[in-house]
Amino acid sequence: MKKKYIGLLYLTPWMIGILFFVVYPFAMSLFYSFTDYSMLTEPKFIGFDNYIKMFTDDPIFWSSVKATIKFVFLTVPFKLIFALFVAYVMNAKLKGIGFFRTAYYIPSILGANVAIAVLWQFLFKNDGLVNMMLNSIGLANVAWFSSGTGAMLTIVLLRVWQFGSAMVIFLNALTEMPQDLYEAAAIDGASKFRQFFSVTLPQLTPIIFFNLILQLVQAFQEFDGPFLITGGGPMRSTYLLPMYIYDNAFKIFNMGYSSALSWVLFVMIMIFTAILFKTSKNWVFYADGRG
Repeated sequence: MKKKYIGLLYLTPWMIGILFFVVYPFAMSLFYSFTDYSMLTEPKFIGFDNYIKMFTDDPIFWSSVKATIKFVFLTVPFKLIFALFVAYVMNAKLKGIGFFRTAYYIPSILGANVAIAVLWQFLFKNDGLVNMMLNSIGLANVAWFSSGTGAMLTIVLLRVWQFGSAMVIFLNALTEMPQDLYEAAAIDGASKFRQFFSVTLPQLTPIIFFNLILQLVQAFQEFDGPFLITGGGPMRSTYLLPMYIYDNAFKIFNMGYSSALSWVLFVMIMIFTAILFKTSKNWVFYADGRG
């Protein structure tokens, strides 16, 4: 009888961690979202006032939502396309290919830490490497951090550059692709280009869907890049919603309003994820015929 509970005993530390560090904060943030709470005083219940203020009397909220959605819709497609392209190239059986696979994965490990932020600012400053390369082909300098479009592009490129995790998932799927399909397509006279769109891409749709969900959730929670590189500027063009949540919580200590913002972000992620799941039956194809 005791042996039946040995597994639960090993799971106890994990269950305690989930309860105290995930479930409890999750529930308390929902409670705080209905309160006026500064972390220095007792929370005061105010009902839906935080949400009403957010949607009716907070232009910063709407500008941050706009910037966040813009960032997501620019980052996710480009990151997935680039990751799939590199994975397709890295799937070739060449000598030393393992080194290149590792090299392309390293940026994902580095993340948007302080060193990478300093490097990125150096690359895109007025006399940085990017502008030097533009000058070498006869183009004028671009003030990357002085315009909203330029600043947004720099943090988008940072995340697209960190495509390694998505690439590894694509690469694993490509290595498991049934070769008889390619042989049949080759016998029918299909070119490599045709094989990619008629054989590879349909077989990869479940993996594309999986990567799409992961990258969507990650992009909505982006914080490090804009915080360290652009500071949300210029004119709040890169001031994403997670930054606004952070500022309310830890700069002005408005934890109640910050919790409400967090729940709105959570709902936004759930809505976009639900849309993807709902539409996936039209473009995701599984081996057993399900779509």
